[in-house]
Amino acid sequence: MKASSTPIFMGAFALASISLLGCSSDTNPPASGSGGTAGAAVTASGGENATGGSLTGPSTGGVTGQGGVAKTGGQTESQGGSTPQGGSDTGGESSTGGVSTGGVSTGGVSTGGVSTGGVGTGGMSTGGVGTGGKTTGPTGGKTATGGATKAEGGTATGGATGAGGTTSTGGVTPLGGGKGSSDGKTPIKVWMAGDSTMSGSGCDGGGWGTQFATVFNSNVTVVNSSVAGRSIQTWLLEPYVSTTADASGECKLTGTTYNPRWTAMLDPSTGMKPGDYLFVEFGINDGDAGCEKSRHVGTALFQTYLTMMAKAASDRGAQAIFLTSTSAIACNGSTAQANRGFGPETKATGAADNVPVIDVTTLSAALYTSAGLCPNSNDYTSTTSKVGIFFCNDHTHFSPAGALQIAQMVAKALKDQGIGLAAYLK
Repeated sequence: MKASSTPIFMGAFALASISLLGCSSDTNPPASGSGGTAGAAVTASGGENATGGSLTGPSTGGVTGQGGVAKTGGQTESQGGSTPQGGSDTGGESSTGGVSTGGVSTGGVSTGGVSTGGVGTGGMSTGGVGTGGKTTGPTGGKTATGGATKAEGGTATGGATGAGGTTSTGGVTPLGGGKGSSDGKTPIKVWMAGDSTMSGSGCDGGGWGTQFATVFNSNVTVVNSSVAGRSIQTWLLEPYVSTTADASGECKLTGTTYNPRWTAMLDPSTGMKPGDYLFVEFGINDGDAGCEKSRHVGTALFQTYLTMMAKAASDRGAQAIFLTSTSAIACNGSTAQANRGFGPETKATGAADNVPVIDVTTLSAALYTSAGLCPNSNDYTSTTSKVGIFFCNDHTHFSPAGALQIAQMVAKALKDQGIGLAAYLK
């Protein structure tokens, strides 16, 4: 009664028609690697708000109110180096904190404005994301690098608070840095990109994404665009991924136009909007050894695509969330084993891009254990055994009942990890 169901191309997106493939084949879970991590990307608007560092580069970051020429370190209380917050005479007009060091040379352009205090350390490079901003904002702002001498200047201008580089109003918002709505009331969409374990085209339509809307209140609309049998590359670029490998072992591309399911998310009118969320879960099909099914993706390319998708969401004011793959049911006695590949790469990319990662591989194995699915009887077609009720015909795909439990598990992770979307849970 149950049936089984590259590079980044940033040019203009043309629509392409596709034909959907069947359920993913993953009887041999891919081995994990520890490929390199992609660098954190920054948005066009980061580090440019009046409260965060430099509005127009050198002329604003150092000479005007934001870098520190006025006696109080800036022009007005709301801008980069404000009256009490931008710094004292040292950070503002004196020969050390004003033009020579605090303004243009160090405090404005070289260190305080653009390179270190404004965008470099205080705003974009380290201040907004790492040292000057989130981690040690007072260091990036209250010292000479921030052009201010008081603690208030370090907090507001260096970037430790919302005005200095951590939030969307100041400095540079880190990639994935809390852009999704968290008030529980603003209508938003949750966009989903993944394979058959997430999609509605798996066995019995039992991908967990089909049950995800049930965990949220009425202000959330779930757009599940996951498709069975896809790797991250075929999901993005089908039908232009060939069955022939290039010299590096990656599947050759015959075209560079994104698939309509991705361009739909990028559409400025109907796609991702500020406050939305993008869930990305791949890794099961990506581990194919060769390109016979066009699905093989190497670890480095896998991470490149994750970063590209997270940046695209961030550029539109949406929040990306990465997920590792659901485990297949494999038992060691009474304990289920976490057994999917690309988990380390997903986590490493999330850490590099400041994108939340939900370790579904580990969580799902723990769920199987707590649900008493081990030892595994392998009677997937049974309507009475625990394994048969949870899974659909095989060790990977879920029945609707199992999919619901996975969706509820992910919802709990949102709350446990303090992700803003948790405000929308029922």
